[in-house]
Amino acid sequence: MPELPEVETVRRGLEPALVGERLSKVTIRRPDLRFAFPPRFASRLAGARILELRRRGKFLIADLDSRESLIVHLGMTGRFLIEGTPAAEGSGSASLAKHAHVVFETDDARIIFEDARRFGFMDLTLTARLPDHPRLASLGPEPFDDIFAEPYLAKAFTGRRQGVKTMLLDQAVVAGLGNIYASEALHRARIAPEKPAGAIGKAARSRITPAVRAVLEEAIAAGGSTLRDFAAANGSPGYFQHSFRVYGRGGEPCGNRGCRGRIRRTVQAGRATYHCPLCQK
Repeated sequence: MPELPEVETVRRGLEPALVGERLSKVTIRRPDLRFAFPPRFASRLAGARILELRRRGKFLIADLDSRESLIVHLGMTGRFLIEGTPAAEGSGSASLAKHAHVVFETDDARIIFEDARRFGFMDLTLTARLPDHPRLASLGPEPFDDIFAEPYLAKAFTGRRQGVKTMLLDQAVVAGLGNIYASEALHRARIAPEKPAGAIGKAARSRITPAVRAVLEEAIAAGGSTLRDFAAANGSPGYFQHSFRVYGRGGEPCGNRGCRGRIRRTVQAGRATYHCPLCQK
């Protein structure tokens, strides 16, 4: 599933084509994705101008001049593609891929949302009510927020027996972090992913935030990670998978300086976890 760097990459790719533009036409080619589209979805969007395109955790949010906001989750295989000037009337639908489910048209472009497995979804809500939306209300701070620091983690981890990686995957603790980047960050911080969060001392907690931010910044700069389906809005894959230190590298040497261990793959809370048992304590 796309994590924060992939969603941010998509946002940056879509921003020039959408922000400030008016949606001249919106077409939905099926009644639902993961969930049904909200009532009058296409007609509520048509004619609206996009004022801002932002990200919250793993969600894209487009604020409209209609005082509504479009919420998008990519699911596992959702992707946007930007085409040039919309095709002539009657000729566009034939050129769309089988899994092209939503088409957004402006005067200058056609933006197509494809989702082969249909785990993504879209919703519309009043912008003023976004903080209370059921998909957003429980999200924790962003990894780049000032509050996401050692004192916050100390409070969040107190008394918790769950492994620290499981805690970092909890979107109520920190928004946007997923399996890949949690594994990578904990390797850099030299903290064992299965170590109970409540047992982590202040010095180790202090290493988590900079490690998380460094991994995410590098991944965003590389356009995210493409393991299967992810692509930016221009169709380009991400490249951060070539910089993985642990994820998917079971049995390979540890890359931490001075460590002679080898990466081990385990399963934690139903998710593949990669770590070095020698230097991650």
